[in-house]
Amino acid sequence: MSVEIRRVGYDHPDAQKLVDRVQEFYVERYGEPDTDPTDPEMFEPPAGAYFLAYLDDVPVASGAWRRSGEPALGTEVTAEIKRMYVVPEAQGQGLAKRMLAHVEASARSAGFEGLVLTTGDLQHEAIGLYRAHGYVEVEPFGYYKDDELVVCMAKRLDH
Repeated sequence: MSVEIRRVGYDHPDAQKLVDRVQEFYVERYGEPDTDPTDPEMFEPPAGAYFLAYLDDVPVASGAWRRSGEPALGTEVTAEIKRMYVVPEAQGQGLAKRMLAHVEASARSAGFEGLVLTTGDLQHEAIGLYRAHGYVEVEPFGYYKDDELVVCMAKRLDH
């Protein structure tokens, strides 16, 4: 198994394939797609970064961060994790952990002191992953802050 994580643009065709798949997941899990407005420029340096993991040259996972400024855990120098996803046929191989570590390292090297994220209460796998890697729940923020299913989390990054 050969895994390679590559930085790509949000509008890259492989990125869009995985965005479509994660939207299908949201429809299955929540009954509707994610409607949080996404501007591809949010993921361009220095404001953000978008990554794909390739397994034998097939895109199987994504992860990204974008500048946030959302105060959390004593800092406003934060980035928001976005588009963490592993296709079902590649789950169970540690790709989510690997992508999360890569996203964290990239945000840290870009000077961010903390990461924030929003997920949904029905995404037990994601919540478990984040908790296992030091994320704690914080006050709801962002586009879905008033949604009863929103779960917001944060983590300080060590420099």
